[in-house]
Amino acid sequence: MASPLSPQTITCKAAVAWGPGEPMSIEEVQVAPPQPMEVRIKVVATTICRSDITLWESRGHIPIFPRIFGHEATGIVESVGEGVTDLREGDHVLTVFQGECKKCRHCKSDKSNACETLGVEGNGLMHSDQKTRFSINGKPIYHFVGVSSFSEYTVVHSECVVKLSPDVPLGKISVLGCSVATGFGAAWKIANVGKGSTVVIFGLGAVGLAVAQGAKLRGASRIIGVDINPDKFERGKIFGVTEFINPNDYKQPTQEVVKEITTGGADYCFECVGNVELMRTALESCCDGWGMAVLIGVPSGKMELSAHYGPLLNGRTLKGTLLGGWKTRSELPMLVEMYMKKEIQIDEYVTHELPFADINKGYQLMKEGKCLRCVLHVGI
Repeated sequence: MASPLSPQTITCKAAVAWGPGEPMSIEEVQVAPPQPMEVRIKVVATTICRSDITLWESRGHIPIFPRIFGHEATGIVESVGEGVTDLREGDHVLTVFQGECKKCRHCKSDKSNACETLGVEGNGLMHSDQKTRFSINGKPIYHFVGVSSFSEYTVVHSECVVKLSPDVPLGKISVLGCSVATGFGAAWKIANVGKGSTVVIFGLGAVGLAVAQGAKLRGASRIIGVDINPDKFERGKIFGVTEFINPNDYKQPTQEVVKEITTGGADYCFECVGNVELMRTALESCCDGWGMAVLIGVPSGKMELSAHYGPLLNGRTLKGTLLGGWKTRSELPMLVEMYMKKEIQIDEYVTHELPFADINKGYQLMKEGKCLRCVLHVGI
């Protein structure tokens, strides 16, 4: 039996998606107390990520509903479960969709950030017991990648959060929970972009522009952005993009355009859209010998990627990444510190801020390509 001081079930507001592509409804939900090695968080701010939209639409993905989406968030620990020793009530935190147990083979290796214990949870349940912590009138509401930040309160595994200093603003920095960390790390850590190199980025959303910033700080001399939305071109310059290609302006395939203007292909190409045909284009846009294509986007619809063996035989490399290769608890604090020292841009990725109740408006802005990231202010 729980003691009077034990955390109790909380009733709060959450944005519930009842079916694929259906507008989210603000509902009163019950949030259970944190179980062993879990924390319950009062969400302060959360952002809408492209993958929140992709999985909400459920094209090419198994539909899991009713569900609470959201995974880029900051908040304050409200209560802790049994066994949690490195977090306590009142701590400021950043949520992440992939944890770091620091014990498994991958966590102990410097070659991977894919925790075997706390990897991406795709079943709408909690890692520890494969149950939900959300419900409405006793009926379960499913989670999203173990975070579900489109709620005033949420429960996450304690090793899927990054502890923040109290002086870190709990707002725009939520983008470090996925998009910006992913793009920045893809250039900085996965590709390890070399000084004086040529980089091509397919898709100039928040992830693609984070790739641009990472490549710029690594010393790339040419950063070429590829996008069919011309409105994104001027914005790209803020993050280091030096040249632009709009595929609609050319008759020949994009890979041929890239090879022509780079005299043989780029040193590094990054696919940030989630389109398997574009992934192949990225590989074919690389130069022979050392060209590297890094896949970042989450596909919707067609999932299988096909490519001719020739480019690979000639020395090109095809890689993928989740969260930019960062070990969440060990390495993401470095990015937070860089932000606080004004060494990297974070705030500039947030183009819109809305109250939590306007979440559907934020989704529409993202779908229309009118914003990079939209911060939803959930609580204080």
